[in-house]
Amino acid sequence: MRRQFGVWVLGVLLSATISNAAVLATVNGDNITSDEVNRVLMEGTQGRFDSLPADKQNELRQRIIEGMVAQQLVYDDAQKIGILESKEYKSEYQKLAERMKMQLAAKVWEQQQFDAIKVDAKEVKAYYDANPDEFVDKEKVHARHILVKTSDDAEAVIKSMKGLSGDKLKAEFIAQAKSKSTGPSAAKGGDLGYFPRGQMVPSFNDAVFAMKEGSISSDPVQSQFGYHVIYLEDKMAAKKMSFDEVKNFIEQRLKMDKFKVYMDKKMSALKSKAKITYTK
Repeated sequence: MRRQFGVWVLGVLLSATISNAAVLATVNGDNITSDEVNRVLMEGTQGRFDSLPADKQNELRQRIIEGMVAQQLVYDDAQKIGILESKEYKSEYQKLAERMKMQLAAKVWEQQQFDAIKVDAKEVKAYYDANPDEFVDKEKVHARHILVKTSDDAEAVIKSMKGLSGDKLKAEFIAQAKSKSTGPSAAKGGDLGYFPRGQMVPSFNDAVFAMKEGSISSDPVQSQFGYHVIYLEDKMAAKKMSFDEVKNFIEQRLKMDKFKVYMDKKMSALKSKAKITYTK
């Protein structure tokens, strides 16, 4: 019960922060949205998706999208050949509905309990003032990379761009990333976007944060994925986040803290009134 409750709370926070869902794929007129994909990713990684390396995030996201496309194709075909009208389908559907009845009732009940929890604006500001170190936006970098299998391959890439700088270096790096990189970011010119210190594997992290903007790594960077050539596009220094930037996050955190306390008391009260018998 406690594990299901934790996953559900995560879903509540996710749905509160994700808006304006983008359509990532359309299958026979049915859309697969970023909301749906993000929900699967967060549940599948138990809320740790954002802590994965950018390459792994991209790979996992694409795998989920392809899986959802395949699922929609199978469902469409099942409809066409009459599966939804078959005795077998209706029998299994009824069994599933019976199993889901308790889970759905619990989900709606928990949602109502959560919605009833209130957090005063003064509590939110007090938490922000009392925890300044918690609201520092970490130093970030925007990098691209070319992932190859061997050190020699990486050395050849580095050598081919020797003497280039500025826009010419960036353009050449993007072109080679598209044609030579074996990583999932190859189609985007090796673009990994912005990421904070500590998100990438240690060897990659140490190398990229020691680089200068507009430069490539002078030596191949080895990781468990292969050999990387890195291009550092931009650096963003750490900065204190304003109250307006984080107040919604703080409110949700305080609300969840209160909710956990409330749920412990609520469950204890329900148990005390119930007749529960355990069998060995």
